Amino acid sequence: MKFVNLFRIAYRSLNRNKMRSFLTMLGIIIGVASVIAMLAIGQGSSQTIKTSIASLGTNTIMVIPGATNSGGVQQGAGTHQTLTVEDIAAIATNCELVKYVSPVDQKKVQVINGPLNWNTTIVGVNNDYMAIRSLVITKGGGFTAADDKAAAKVCLVGLTVVLNLFGDENIDPIGQIIRINSIPVKIIGVLSRMGQNTFGQDQDDIIIAPFSTVQKRMMASSNFVNSIWAAGRTEAEIPDAVDEITRLLREKHKIAPSDDNDFTVRTQSELSNIFGSISKVMTILLASIAGISLLVGGIGIMNIMLVSVTERTREIGIRMAIGARGNDVLAQFVIESVLISVVGGIIGILLGIAVSETVAILGGWPVVVTLPSILLSFLFASAIGLFFGWYPARKAAALNPIDALRYE
Repeated sequence: MKFVNLFRIAYRSLNRNKMRSFLTMLGIIIGVASVIAMLAIGQGSSQTIKTSIASLGTNTIMVIPGATNSGGVQQGAGTHQTLTVEDIAAIATNCELVKYVSPVDQKKVQVINGPLNWNTTIVGVNNDYMAIRSLVITKGGGFTAADDKAAAKVCLVGLTVVLNLFGDENIDPIGQIIRINSIPVKIIGVLSRMGQNTFGQDQDDIIIAPFSTVQKRMMASSNFVNSIWAAGRTEAEIPDAVDEITRLLREKHKIAPSDDNDFTVRTQSELSNIFGSISKVMTILLASIAGISLLVGGIGIMNIMLVSVTERTREIGIRMAIGARGNDVLAQFVIESVLISVVGGIIGILLGIAVSETVAILGGWPVVVTLPSILLSFLFASAIGLFFGWYPARKAAALNPIDALRYE
């Protein structure tokens, strides 16, 4: 019963100064809303990264030329040409745990169809690449091993290429001849829509052609390849497949046991962990910055409560004179500060969810509002009110009733 009375007194006190109470809440409202919005954006980015990486295939292995460490000096993967066509044949023949393997060569090209032209990327691969990437052809068909062997001038195109070369992505371009860097190439298939990847790149802005076609007709017939993509038989066997590929390539490249690899092997799980760690750090950083608003809001609560204690010194003296104890006064002011933070926290939660949804709708940015982020923000806001309200409440409870009654 006493708690109910103290709650009523606290409510009446805050209600007498509505504008001041609202401005005090504002710091908590902004802080909670910021934390929820930042966590939602961070969680959404993390989920999008995982989805994008998973779209490459759950058991995909990528071999990139270049060492990750050479003579103690860190180097970027892909800084040297060390992978050859012979390496691909060796992996296909000798690695039992590898189900598919494909070379990947890519180049920026200009594509022309009549008066229309478009700059895009052409990727040279073999038949296995379609299975590795789980790519689907919606119109026409794929190229064959015979096309690859003969360096046939055929290709598959993404929907963005179709749109920019034919004016309508729904048109059927099968059988049409386009010119890629002045080389006539026949379209034999259209890829299904893939959309943008994690980095905002349009995955439909692509042309896929036989590896030998790209290598011999567009890249001066080099024996080196940009990278090798492979797929293990099962996801569980990926670590063993990586070891198998690594041993084979070290042997073929005649790398001494004490020397570093001249290639880098990456798997989907490694990429997911790398980007997941980056996303986690960014989420924590954003939430920490937003949390500063909560701290500022708490300081605002302490400031207002100290002012309130000073303004109500005579009221406190009267309450103590008619029998109120120090703990009763302490509880009254703590309840006021907690009430400010709790109400501000509730409003902040609603505002944070609204801001997150607005960002998702207007900005097209992926957001994920989770229950833990809401609970964390609310509990932190309540703790802020309790922590910063304690000192003013303690100061009020310690007042001498006689001095308080004499206060002008």
